[in-house]
Amino acid sequence: MVKLSVIVPFFNVQTFAPDVLRSLRANAREDFEFILVDDCSTDGTPALLERAGHELPGAVVLRHERNGGLATARNTGLDAARGEYLAFLDGDDWLAPGYYDRLVAYIEELAVDFVRTDHVQCTGRTRTVQRVPHGRRGVVLDPRGAILPADRSTSVDYPYAWAGIYHRRLLDEGLLHFRDGLRTAEDRPWIWRLHREARTFAVAGLLGVFYRRGVATSLTQIGDVRQLDFLRAFDQVIEETALDRNATEFLPKAVRTYCAIIAHHLTNIERFEPQVARALRTKSAGALRRLPPELVKDAVNSMDYDRAVLLRRLRRRPAGATGAAGAAA
Repeated sequence: MVKLSVIVPFFNVQTFAPDVLRSLRANAREDFEFILVDDCSTDGTPALLERAGHELPGAVVLRHERNGGLATARNTGLDAARGEYLAFLDGDDWLAPGYYDRLVAYIEELAVDFVRTDHVQCTGRTRTVQRVPHGRRGVVLDPRGAILPADRSTSVDYPYAWAGIYHRRLLDEGLLHFRDGLRTAEDRPWIWRLHREARTFAVAGLLGVFYRRGVATSLTQIGDVRQLDFLRAFDQVIEETALDRNATEFLPKAVRTYCAIIAHHLTNIERFEPQVARALRTKSAGALRRLPPELVKDAVNSMDYDRAVLLRRLRRRPAGATGAAGAAA
């Protein structure tokens, strides 16, 4: 039986793919499989993956005929996975040698549904440890108990799918798939659903994932229309959380996070293409109107002055305002 399936999507990352493939080799084990999903790359990535299919122990290479985005590529890997446990990695990041050995041992020792881990953020030559925002480590925890409080960073604000390991029963229960077609923020509804519906989890202080920031080809660095998928992602968070038995307690947290992300994008609106910036204002204003007014008011009042001003202006924006009116907002 395959012990661990690692799902690694790739899209036009020929510069970085050799690093991740070398790090997977340094984590190979007879009962591990590495599902390498090429999301219709147009550079040298397919050739690198074809070679890895012959040289990397446990490699399974899959290819999309057309680009579907990260969420869809991860789903392709999930559908093919045979492992008792599952993990994710992105095609421009890398691992410490033997990391997955330690991670599998950790989840087996605690016998939980999933484990969340710290990671190392890499920006150029700078290395920074990023920790799961939960203080209790090495013990079995209730995932629902890690959603709140609303006014502090919690586990649902640490959405990275690759920062952890997940038992196959979560896949069988429909909790590990992503919303097909989401180009950004795909981890947000995913982590909320995991914390609402899984039974147990743990936090591990294991460092072994190196997350590369500031990559020019990364979608987080590109200000095109795909960035607006964060709105669809957070709409899903709100819709699903509103149906939860503890919706009254959880919704203030979800709304506050949604408002904060809208404010973040508005603060950095100059990086968007002009037509995308206009759409960002219009669609964000519509999102605020869809949210419970009192929860939006509370969320805005809790923010710093600059973000609060941005959101209050947006709330006053007439429905359907575009062009010069949008620019003035």
